[in-house]
Amino acid sequence: MSSIDSPTLRELRVTHSARTPDENQTISDVLILVGFSYLNKLQILLFLLLLVIYLATLMWNLLVILLIKLSPSLHTPMYFFLVNLSFLDICFTTSMVPQLLVHLLVEEKTISIVGCAAQMCVITTMGMTECCLLAVMAYDRYVAICHPLHYTTIMSSRVSALLAGASWFISISVEIAQTTWTFSLPFCGSNRIHHFFCNFPPVLEMACADTSKNVVVGLTVTVVFILGPFLLIVLSYVRIVSTILKLPSAEGRSKVFSTCSSHLMVVTLFYGTALITFLVPKSSASLERDQVISLLNIIVAPMLNPIIYTLRNKEVKGALRRAVEKSLFHTA
Repeated sequence: MSSIDSPTLRELRVTHSARTPDENQTISDVLILVGFSYLNKLQILLFLLLLVIYLATLMWNLLVILLIKLSPSLHTPMYFFLVNLSFLDICFTTSMVPQLLVHLLVEEKTISIVGCAAQMCVITTMGMTECCLLAVMAYDRYVAICHPLHYTTIMSSRVSALLAGASWFISISVEIAQTTWTFSLPFCGSNRIHHFFCNFPPVLEMACADTSKNVVVGLTVTVVFILGPFLLIVLSYVRIVSTILKLPSAEGRSKVFSTCSSHLMVVTLFYGTALITFLVPKSSASLERDQVISLLNIIVAPMLNPIIYTLRNKEVKGALRRAVEKSLFHTA
């Protein structure tokens, strides 16, 4: 993340234009996130709700990571990718929620230019990486179900590490370049962002230069990193379903399908909430509604992902039960 703190960003100046042309004021370091200011005193209730959800998200995801690390039976590629997913969800929520909690308690909801760039970079990187990891996990299930005899050879520890590492490296590299390019634009006009976090559309609206190339690149990145992995997931499950239907017994089909049901639910949750965001029409009259939808998308998936994997996975539940029993016996 040190690449974001470049001379370009440190020297960036945002011009705040007041209502009168002669009263222009230069803002050197600070942007204002309007967020949920319209809620007034109700912000404290939202603060309490988000605090509980954030702590629960941290607890569940850390529990999954520790459980997998401490259980040798879970040291398989699928759970290695799940550790990456839980770590990603922690980074994703932590990049936004703590700042939002502070802003719900203070009048001045400010963020520095570099802080805005860093937040944008982390948020988008986590989203892109999650798409890639979900596709990799779908491929892992495809190999396990369609090529079980070759699974340990194809999905070795080295291959799993390379697939996860490539997901992180490519997403981070692309997003650092895109964020640095965006914040190298000259900004003018209001320094108020009508959202509770820094995102590309509202930031590009502040630019007083041609942003058509930025928009095209942004759409290209979206197609490659969201639709691309989604198509790979669909293809993997087409092959998986085809293989499952060829099994002779209903019990066998149910048992095999249960090994990928948790992943399928997480994929549906991730892309379902993303689809809602894209399908809801955007307008200046619905800024509050858009923020609520974004907030739900941000807090729902990271909190539910570990719950889905712990409650619907027999191996994880078994490891959790053994860990609890071991802890009780030790204390006794």
